[in-house]
Amino acid sequence: MDVLTLYVGQGALAGIRMGNEGIVVDAHLPENEHVTPEEIKQTLSLYFRNVAVRGLILTGFDGDHAHAGGVEWILSQFTPDWIMYPKYFKDTDCADEVFRSIMTHEKRRALSSRPLTRHSIRLDKLDSREIAALSRDFSIEVFSPHFEDMDSSNNCSIVAKITGKDASGFRYLATGDTENDRWETINRLFGSTLASDVMAASHHGARSGAHPRAVQNINPNTILISAGIDSQYDHPHGVVIQVYQNLADHLWATNAGGNAHNLLTRRNGSDFTTTVFPHAFVAA
Repeated sequence: MDVLTLYVGQGALAGIRMGNEGIVVDAHLPENEHVTPEEIKQTLSLYFRNVAVRGLILTGFDGDHAHAGGVEWILSQFTPDWIMYPKYFKDTDCADEVFRSIMTHEKRRALSSRPLTRHSIRLDKLDSREIAALSRDFSIEVFSPHFEDMDSSNNCSIVAKITGKDASGFRYLATGDTENDRWETINRLFGSTLASDVMAASHHGARSGAHPRAVQNINPNTILISAGIDSQYDHPHGVVIQVYQNLADHLWATNAGGNAHNLLTRRNGSDFTTTVFPHAFVAA
């Protein structure tokens, strides 16, 4: 099992693969001076070569996580079996375009042998936090969103633990843009159940998403930050870097040193290693 955190500017897109199955998390596909959509597409296509992408998880509907062009390309290129997203209404052109794309693919594949299935997530509407039958090689457990704290699009983010089931597998926590007031509730309710080996830093390393007690319960070996070069939001924040360095063995950022980095993370015995590489080159 490994996790690819792509440099996509100020946004998020990650791939997870184990054996011949994969999952995509988020879909930012920007046009900026440091990376082109074609470079991102080529890198992700190489990463998933000979891999069946089972699903797409959109942690939220803000454009830096659910870019309409990115969603359309992923659904077309990889034809996943399912798409998962948080159950809330986002009144933006971006969210409207994303849902139009989902509905188009849903209709197109309705009578095929592999229809596109939707999983709209809100914890108070679920019978179980473990979403069954999504993959042979992965299990998925969700911790957010919940109606009690859905006071912003950030706090409507999906928080999900994706676990590989074989000997190379590990626990990867996707966090979206979840902010500290929501983390306070998640931490209180779930505590050490959050434990994960690798986590995506919430909200691209913003101060508003770094909850020390929650990270203590997550107890990650490695934290991965997806942020853009010269981020207009000062991501990752210096205070957050200090917090994460104190609580994890390894900390990596896609914009470290003012350069665009893709990050490939995998288990290495009892530890984890992360390889840094440019777009359109993926380590075997």
